[in-house]
Amino acid sequence: MLETERPDLSLSPLTRSAAAELHNLLQQNRGHLTAHGDYAEQVAMSRDQVEAELAADSANLRFGIVLSGTLIGRIDLIAADPPKYGLGYWLAKNATGQGYATAALRALIGHAGTELHATQIYAGVTRGNARSEALLERLGFLPVLDFDSYRRFHLGLR
Repeated sequence: MLETERPDLSLSPLTRSAAAELHNLLQQNRGHLTAHGDYAEQVAMSRDQVEAELAADSANLRFGIVLSGTLIGRIDLIAADPPKYGLGYWLAKNATGQGYATAALRALIGHAGTELHATQIYAGVTRGNARSEALLERLGFLPVLDFDSYRRFHLGLR
């Protein structure tokens, strides 16, 4: 469990026991999560596929974003080439605009730097997702590459 700057918000490791809750959250937010094409593959997964993904061994850190005991999103730190990491995150539609993603990202970035000795973190944002781009920029990420469907951001930690 990772604590955030908000006492009601934490990051909890996602395990197969969270598969049903995660699958339900994905389905409830189908339109929101696919508005920019970002999470079409995750939304299309069956409950069994979500469970299999969470049960599989992975060097990636997978966390649920939990508000007062309720799952409101997901955040992953992807061990692409340690000490370089990738970052992925999403929130339920009703949880956006309240600072939860900011607090979750700060906690995970801090953990990456202190515990994993990460030196660089990259994130990709699908075209049209201006709110996600603004969030990354507020946290110090800089746009470094433009692709047809997304923009890559970078944060140097050391």
